[in-house]
Amino acid sequence: MPEGLREKAKRKRKVFRKTLERVNRKKVLNQLPEWHEAAFEEIDCLDCAACCKNFSPRFKPPDIRRISKGLRMKEGEFIDRFLVVDEDGDHVVNSKPCPFLASGNTCKIYEDRPSDCSRFPYTDEDVFLDKKSISLKNSTFCPAAFAILERIEKFTL
Repeated sequence: MPEGLREKAKRKRKVFRKTLERVNRKKVLNQLPEWHEAAFEEIDCLDCAACCKNFSPRFKPPDIRRISKGLRMKEGEFIDRFLVVDEDGDHVVNSKPCPFLASGNTCKIYEDRPSDCSRFPYTDEDVFLDKKSISLKNSTFCPAAFAILERIEKFTL
């Protein structure tokens, strides 16, 4: 995300937080899929990849099994080579950017990527409203999350 948008998102964070606190959950949930589609018609993740460059998804046991198999590695070898356990007890990548980020902001393990990656930024799910702090944080680096929060703000006016 361009630096100007990052600063704008930080400034709007308080407004977005208040908006999420007073939102009609049912009405917004009905709109999220449409807004999600509209946002991703305008935003190409390959232009950004800020999520892959700065953060790590959780690698849950099914993800580890699937990715290890796809890489033809033993699970223990995969964990030792690419993952660490964070303060929450979750497996995350051991380096930034993600070791699976390839040139052109593509993913070397796209077909087998962790479920957190395939669902990110959760803009078409109830978790986007339920995990307000995560959605607000994501809006500071993800243009799609920011766009959805702007739509929610306009919708609730």
